Amino acid sequence: MTAAYAPDEFDRAILAILQRDNTTAQREIAETVHLSAPAVQRRIKRLQEAGFIRANVAVLDQNRLGRPLTIMVEVRVSSEQPHRVAPFRRRVQDDPAVQQCYAITGDADFLLILTAASMEEYEAISERLFGNDDNIERYRTAVALSTLKRGLDVPL
Repeated sequence: MTAAYAPDEFDRAILAILQRDNTTAQREIAETVHLSAPAVQRRIKRLQEAGFIRANVAVLDQNRLGRPLTIMVEVRVSSEQPHRVAPFRRRVQDDPAVQQCYAITGDADFLLILTAASMEEYEAISERLFGNDDNIERYRTAVALSTLKRGLDVPL
């Protein structure tokens, strides 16, 4: 599939349904968007091949799974040279507690979203991620008190 592929109105309608619930039956999607089930199947395959659908995943309830803490961490590094930041990037990518990580502008260089079972576990996570790295200038932690909105929906 070429990079020039652009989703049309049917594709966008299909994507809207899938990002709400990717277990929706193709027959049901077809009825909703007024296409045949085989046409929906072809469109979904094309959207996957073109990279518009990156993954089909289950969104888990971290509270029910014993990981009630959501922690945001701003990290400032001393040097942004690739060879100096590479070890930190690897640790972040490999650590299962890190849900998201962004390279950002402003006072910090990275923003991490973590989940933890307890503050004691967060201490261990922060030691793994930031301890013994002389390129970490500082990190600042904020713990979420409640969740107002959590989602991955992309406006279509």
